[in-house]
Amino acid sequence: MTGGRANDNGRSSKWMLVFARLAAAYSMEMYVIEVQHDVDIAGIDVHALERMATRALENEAVQAPAELSVLLADDSTVRELNRTYRATDATTDVLSFAQSEGEAFAQPEGIATHLGDIIVSVDTARRQADAYGQTLQDEVTHLLVHGVLHLLGYDHEVAEDADVMRAHEDAILGAAHHH
Repeated sequence: MTGGRANDNGRSSKWMLVFARLAAAYSMEMYVIEVQHDVDIAGIDVHALERMATRALENEAVQAPAELSVLLADDSTVRELNRTYRATDATTDVLSFAQSEGEAFAQPEGIATHLGDIIVSVDTARRQADAYGQTLQDEVTHLLVHGVLHLLGYDHEVAEDADVMRAHEDAILGAAHHH
């Protein structure tokens, strides 16, 4: 063969195989957090949100690989989603759409489980941060963790459930993080 390194005694293919095995093993043990935004996110550290979502999944012992999507949006987007999917014509601070709701999809082994989607209203988070005397980052982080817990089946419609959910939030965020 001409050009390139056609025969290096199999070293290249050996390293490619090692890399492929490491990549496969690594992907089997990870969480993928995809954060997108369609609003100004000044004051929000997206990488810190990804780390906190990972911490929440680890704290809740979610089996890896798993993934979730986060959208940082404005009030009008959240209101439209709330009206369309929850029949509530109002904005809210966070919406969660769990993949586990409805019929289950067949999933090949080793493929990341999509847990669902979280939508945070940055507009509402800003107002709440001001009202609670905390940073926008802290409020969005709290809403993100709240959304992750909803994806995992926690709720707060009943006082006892709210207490359980709050305890899980405290374990992930720290008790001082609440308002």
